[in-house]
Amino acid sequence: MPQFKHFPLPDVGEGLVEAEILTWHVKPGDTVTVNQIIVEIETAKAAVELPCPFAGVVSELLVEPGKTVDVGTPIIVIDTDPNGEAAPVNGSAEPERVPNLVGYGVKAVTAKRRARVGSAPAPVAASPVAVAPAPVASAPVIAPEPEPVAGGYVPLAKPPVRKLAKDLGIDLSALAGSGPGGVITREDVEQAGTPVAAAPAVASRGERRVPIKGVRKATAQAMVDSAFTAPHVTEFLTIDVTPMMELRAKLKDSLEFRGVKLTPLVFAAKAVCLAVRRTPDVNATWDAAANEIVYKDYVHLGIAAATPRGLVVPKVRDADQLSLRGLAEALQQLTDTAREGKTTPADMLGGTITITNVGVFGVDTGTPIINPGESAILAFGAIRDMPWVVDGQVVPRKVCQLALSFDHRVVDGQQGSQFLADVGALLADPAVAITY
Repeated sequence: MPQFKHFPLPDVGEGLVEAEILTWHVKPGDTVTVNQIIVEIETAKAAVELPCPFAGVVSELLVEPGKTVDVGTPIIVIDTDPNGEAAPVNGSAEPERVPNLVGYGVKAVTAKRRARVGSAPAPVAASPVAVAPAPVASAPVIAPEPEPVAGGYVPLAKPPVRKLAKDLGIDLSALAGSGPGGVITREDVEQAGTPVAAAPAVASRGERRVPIKGVRKATAQAMVDSAFTAPHVTEFLTIDVTPMMELRAKLKDSLEFRGVKLTPLVFAAKAVCLAVRRTPDVNATWDAAANEIVYKDYVHLGIAAATPRGLVVPKVRDADQLSLRGLAEALQQLTDTAREGKTTPADMLGGTITITNVGVFGVDTGTPIINPGESAILAFGAIRDMPWVVDGQVVPRKVCQLALSFDHRVVDGQQGSQFLADVGALLADPAVAITY
């Protein structure tokens, strides 16, 4: 007889309770193999591709794209013995549990309590915490050739491309993808959105409503929790970073840094890692449940990144152990992955201190909100040509503003001021680093 097995939505992160079905890569009647990517979902932290737990034939898709379902809810039915006699799919039999997959394990869902975004895992004394493996299949996925279905083709596209299509009002199922395996690219969508004739159009004025979900929902909750839990204090510092910019120009032309994107943010990240040594309080966590302050002997540096799906804060693990070049490579990989919408939930957990680079938007400074589970966040402002007094003379210099928000339960004013001054000194004169 046919063997119908239900695949329940797994918990692909730590404490996630729901996810939105973005795109099905299969349809009823398709033959699937174990660990074949069958669906892409969006959690509160990232877009994740789920591999199939069974081999067989797809019998039914239980959840439509765009729907949000709880962890543990069956999302697809697969007949693992398609040559047997027919049997009802939605019978009263208990759905079978899912075997271990690449990056997943069997997990019974018994609660719906969400872990705080950015909360640090339990510390291990005098050693870095273990990094959870990213919950995605380790092998690269080659998109299948789109097969005709009722009303068009199965639209294969990355989350940023889908968002662009939605913003432009373009139906992805009506497009033929030019990418590998028929994947719809950004260029395909942009070309479809370009009018053939330049006829003037009258734009309708009104309003539109967008459901609060996914990354936006998680970010909003995290910021509210932090703002109304940790007493924030923000201090500001304006510095002359001309020596840093001169060093950057020199290093960019050196053999050691050839092929590496050496941005001012890399120098800010290095300065933060060095300054933490003198003021470890900014790298600590307030544990209210245990009535303890947890000091970290490692720096998991968060970098706030704007993506098509909202703000995410992936971490550079053990950033304090990396060289300047190593930091440059890690930051480039981190930002590229975030902009592609491929940052995994595990990569956004366990941070100890964060930098938000508001200068990339041409902004001078701000009052950033601390990420939950951390005690400090540094805003790195735009670098501008401004008049500056040097040896009694007003001359043009490269000037930047820094803003440090810290949790006043953990960090006193003296400690916050010292840390901010140290970061400023390292950026104003990188040679100071040899004294640390």
